[in-house]
Amino acid sequence: MPVGNGPAPGSPAHAPPPGTPGYAPVPGPAGEEPRQRLHPLSPVLHGAKSLVVVIAGLSWSTLSRVGFGVFAVMVVVLALGATVLAVISWWNTGYHIVGRELRVHEGLLWRRTRAIPLERLQAVEVVRPLLAQLTGLAELRLEVVGGGKTEAPLAYLGVAEAAALRQRLLAVAGRAAGGEVAPAAERAGVPPEPAGRPLHAVRNTDLLVSQLLTPQAFLLPFGLVFVAAQFLSEGSWSFIAVASTLTAMAGVILQPVRRVLDDWSFRLDREEDRLRVRNGLLETRVQTVPLDRVQTVGVTWPLLWRMKGWLRLRLEVAGYSGGEQDDRNRPDRLLPVGDLRTGEEIVAEVLPGVRLTALPLTPPPARARWLRPLSVRALGAGLGERVFAVRSGLLTRQLAIVPYARIQSVRVVQGPAQRRLRLATVHADTAGGSGAAAHDRDLTEAWALAAELIARAHAARRPR
Repeated sequence: MPVGNGPAPGSPAHAPPPGTPGYAPVPGPAGEEPRQRLHPLSPVLHGAKSLVVVIAGLSWSTLSRVGFGVFAVMVVVLALGATVLAVISWWNTGYHIVGRELRVHEGLLWRRTRAIPLERLQAVEVVRPLLAQLTGLAELRLEVVGGGKTEAPLAYLGVAEAAALRQRLLAVAGRAAGGEVAPAAERAGVPPEPAGRPLHAVRNTDLLVSQLLTPQAFLLPFGLVFVAAQFLSEGSWSFIAVASTLTAMAGVILQPVRRVLDDWSFRLDREEDRLRVRNGLLETRVQTVPLDRVQTVGVTWPLLWRMKGWLRLRLEVAGYSGGEQDDRNRPDRLLPVGDLRTGEEIVAEVLPGVRLTALPLTPPPARARWLRPLSVRALGAGLGERVFAVRSGLLTRQLAIVPYARIQSVRVVQGPAQRRLRLATVHADTAGGSGAAAHDRDLTEAWALAAELIARAHAARRPR
């Protein structure tokens, strides 16, 4: 981004050249960067997505009642209507950067302008669904502090345009937050995509095996036997019965299949003070998460993975991870599957100085077994040099690691049974995330732990 005597961030000198794919400037006020429209093929892709939704909404029973001909006409009419609405929406949608804000304009009868302060930017990702890959397009998604969902989904842009806009937004956000000076290459126009330092690439064979070691995969043979028994007993092979059964079976295996498709060719890179994640088969994603926005690192050891020594790593990003219902849309993937050595190396990149196997975890007092007779041995909590760590889980072991600088509040909670046993739970809350909770600690220890967490959080945020 230009600084010093260069053009201002909101000046026309920052707009992509007219030859950029999908570029369609809309005149704005004098001295303000012209608004840019999305790619002209955007209405076509939105119409195709609407067609899939329409077919799914009409369901198999509608097809059996009205017949294939009427069903096809209904689909075509509804899809054309959705496409016309998509064209109108595209014509009235535009975006541009004004100072340190991204402004998105949309609406025909009711005009709406969203101004997203870039200093609150948490993560940026470039998503390419299957149809977007076939047409050379991409979708840009932004996540900000306090947002319960994606704030500015720009769908769709050309791939080069989306990558350039992503770099520009991150540059403005980094300068707004830390006062950094933009590189000289940025003064000449759009900054190039940085190469990044490779950290880890997950083997697709390990990803496939990891999803075979899930409860859904083990239950699938029993489901097939049940379906075969139903068909043999009923003696009916009607279209509705087959379609309904296949739909039910698809629901059983949807989660492991979706994880394989989402995490295919997973690759983690480091770009200076940011992480870049690339993954996906049918829908490719490039997610960028600033390391200073990371609130919590979560480690998970599923029961069936322990025989191979595998674990999973996830992030919590402020204002995002807890608010998104669909976990596919969360920028929290750090390692979908890997061994302990790989997990240690990645955790050290995200949280310098933290060793995964050297965290000082201590168990709760023995009387906690009256509340958790099976899982008390799995509980643990401790204060490291830079982080607060909590271990929990019986069948699926979990470890939450929270840097002291990310702790927003500390709570000591007692339930009725805990009061009788003089136990308490200490919660370390983070911005918009679940944080960490040390369950069933001795009451005196719990208050001392809470006081120490508060002191270390203040010290970690104090300017040095």
